[in-house]
Amino acid sequence: MQTNREPTKILFNEFSAPERQQIARALAIAALIPEDAHYHRPQSVDVAAILMDFNIDVTTILAAILSDPRLETLTTLAESKKQFGDTVAALVKDVNWLNKLTVYSPEMTDKPHQAETLRRMLLSMTQDVRAVLIKLAYRIQLLRQLPQVSYEERRFISQETLDIYAPIANRLGIHQFKWELEDMAFRYLEPATYRQIAKSLATNRIQRENCVTRFINLLQSTLAEEGISCQCYGRPKHIYSIWKKMQRKQLLIDELYDLLAVRVIVDNLSHCYTALGIVHNLWQTIPKEFDDYIANPKENGYQSLHTVILDAENNRIEVQIRTQDMHDYAELGVAAHWSYKEGGKQTAAMEQSVATLRKLLEEQHSAEDLGDNFRSELFSDRIYVLTPTGKLIDLVKGVTPLDFAYAIHTEVGHRCRGAKVNGRIVPLTYALKSGEQIEILTAKEGAPNHNWIDPNLGYLKSSRAISRVKRWFGHQQQAAKIALGKAILDKECHRLGIKPTVDTDALKHFKQPDMDTLLEAIGKGLINSRQLAAFLKVPEFENTLTHTKPKKSAAKSVISVAGIDNVQTSLAHCCSPVLSDDIIGYISHHHGITVHRNDCKNITHLSAEKQAQLVVVTWSAEKTTQSDVATLNRTLFYKITEKT
Repeated sequence: MQTNREPTKILFNEFSAPERQQIARALAIAALIPEDAHYHRPQSVDVAAILMDFNIDVTTILAAILSDPRLETLTTLAESKKQFGDTVAALVKDVNWLNKLTVYSPEMTDKPHQAETLRRMLLSMTQDVRAVLIKLAYRIQLLRQLPQVSYEERRFISQETLDIYAPIANRLGIHQFKWELEDMAFRYLEPATYRQIAKSLATNRIQRENCVTRFINLLQSTLAEEGISCQCYGRPKHIYSIWKKMQRKQLLIDELYDLLAVRVIVDNLSHCYTALGIVHNLWQTIPKEFDDYIANPKENGYQSLHTVILDAENNRIEVQIRTQDMHDYAELGVAAHWSYKEGGKQTAAMEQSVATLRKLLEEQHSAEDLGDNFRSELFSDRIYVLTPTGKLIDLVKGVTPLDFAYAIHTEVGHRCRGAKVNGRIVPLTYALKSGEQIEILTAKEGAPNHNWIDPNLGYLKSSRAISRVKRWFGHQQQAAKIALGKAILDKECHRLGIKPTVDTDALKHFKQPDMDTLLEAIGKGLINSRQLAAFLKVPEFENTLTHTKPKKSAAKSVISVAGIDNVQTSLAHCCSPVLSDDIIGYISHHHGITVHRNDCKNITHLSAEKQAQLVVVTWSAEKTTQSDVATLNRTLFYKITEKT
């Protein structure tokens, strides 16, 4: 353990006597951490000292000191609550969770959607956004220790910083953290490029500072003569942002326009344009570099005047002119300044959260109240869960494992029969929570259940999943109607001795686009048997449904019952017997004699009692004698007996 910790002096300077006593108790607990020369996690006291630059409240300082990962084995959450209160204990719990999170993988660099989902998950799962602030300070301290770790670990931590933590700092408007995170991570990922840019900046640093100072002095004095008060200051450029611009514009560092940059803040809108006119009068401009984001704001609402001038030594200086309101809107994050830097999407919740965070950093005395306002404010309508392989899925709050299954793939949803959450079986109606890992149990073949779309049973919450289940049932109903329509068409065609070969004439007559739609209309009763029969008999149909010329005795396909022709019969829909099929009749009490195929399941599975209602029937073209009838009856009896 280090015996001389200068940060401890910093922690006592800004607080009252009672607060210093609390800090002293927390430091005493941190001192219990055993000596470990090979342990490279951030030191919590140093982390707390980093946060002091933000005028942070004592609650955050206490949580930062107590959230060192090595303290988890020495103290419990109950002890933290007892000594420091519920808020500190909750913050420590959140930071410990953030410190242990291992979802990130380097592949996310090439998968911006996954990286964005992880950023949202980190923000949404912390009850108090001050935990995120502490985590960012831990990350800075970790980066400062990177020379002590292996090359592979150094690159992993640096890439994770650029993909996840620097964008979060930018999103929350903590630009000081953002710049340091980006520059340190870039230094370890691209050491040669970092040194080259740093050397170039250092070589001309004094010259640039003198150049900016001369520009500011002349502009301020000229504006003062016009009665315009202003704030003018040089805007430092950071190494990583310089490199990003070099990559984006394919330029060398000496060709960049905005290495020298000045920001001018005036009182009102008219003064913006007056200041712009003065700048253009005093210095030569580069017209193609002028942008009026006041008259034409960026999509995210960003407003400012941008111009680039050449001074007497031919140095390029970028000048940004804006009002204080425009400056606050851009700098504090309420305008989602991160949006055009990252390509993200702003929300009202995020704007409110950013504004509250900035107040938290600036107004120490109201920190406790402001901290409460943060709870569940960020992305309160979303949850972020993981697949068994670690992929992050962004879902609507309140969804179930079944919703998750449909989010993975429609077929996974259809075949879902169960789910595990963090390795434990849960009901399909279980409400998922952020950070949980979900495994879906599927059948090889399966189909949705009608209960899934009953809103009172709670199986599905997302409209996307519900629509997919409804679509599946719609397809099944459609298939059933098509099958029924085909059976009806076949029945009419065989009754008339016609071979069903439908072409465009039939589709045109019934105003249907294709065969399936025609059959579905028949199955639904939109085209009834009478209309179908009328069409089948018209001469023009010779080209559509080809007539076959059967033998005279079977021209009308009449059924004979026990050799008698004029008996009323009907063809069974269950098996739809056709000419050349072996058939049998069943005497029903309400529908006369129904004709089935001999192998129809409804016949072969008749009970012994109902077998007495069977009667021999033949197509009328077949000549059947009384002895044939007796023989057929005996044969049928033995066949049925064998099958049953």
